[in-house]
Amino acid sequence: MRRIHVIGIGAGDPDQLTLQAVKALRGTDVFFLLDKGEVKADLTGLRRDMLDTHLPEGAYRVVEARDPERDRRAGGAAYSAAVGDWRSARADVYARLIAGELGEDQVGAFLVWGDPSLYDSTLAILEEVLARGEVAFEYDVVPGVSSVSALAARHRTGLSRVGRPVRITTGRRLAEGFPQGVDDVVVMLDAHQTFRQYADQDVDIYWGAYIGTPDEILVSGPLSEAAPRIEALRAEARERKGWIMDTYLLRRNPGAGESRDDR
Repeated sequence: MRRIHVIGIGAGDPDQLTLQAVKALRGTDVFFLLDKGEVKADLTGLRRDMLDTHLPEGAYRVVEARDPERDRRAGGAAYSAAVGDWRSARADVYARLIAGELGEDQVGAFLVWGDPSLYDSTLAILEEVLARGEVAFEYDVVPGVSSVSALAARHRTGLSRVGRPVRITTGRRLAEGFPQGVDDVVVMLDAHQTFRQYADQDVDIYWGAYIGTPDEILVSGPLSEAAPRIEALRAEARERKGWIMDTYLLRRNPGAGESRDDR
């Protein structure tokens, strides 16, 4: 039976691949890459660099396909439906690739940025392909270094404080308000720089873009001071590259009446 590896490849640095990931790479016959267009061609290039770093030349085959477009204008109640349509379109592509490019006894792989369990759709899409019953395969998951853990490492900070929870959420959710009962919030998928809503509060930010790549940008400090700098750097980087992937940690400072032992 066909077999698929879903391999977490870290945030962009080839050295972030785990030994398990490298072992999975070396046991793969065909790598499936989804092309997001000319603007994001360097994302495909980074994946190929990882393969070249860890595999002998000519020891593998790469098959590329165009990633379906998602309706990014859909908001509010229409957002979930738009994402569902996009995932189904991706499932069509995945099914075609697996059935047409992978032999019955071969192993294929999808290379997932960061970790496959964190804000990535690959696992859900593969389950949809299997549910259709058009092509049979088994798959396993290799965890990777997420952009969240890479962000904390690059800023030399922890994600949580003693006795306190940490929340991982999206810019869309953060726009609805700072989570109740949580002072440490990691934000992903924020195209609208929602952190600006909290620039008048006693909050620190640890921000990073293109983490793990040669284009990495890091900014940290009080949000009121860092926000304008982040906005300027983000605009310049997006104009220069045509795309941006960034993540940040917001850390709300304890109230003045709170004892240090509670922190």
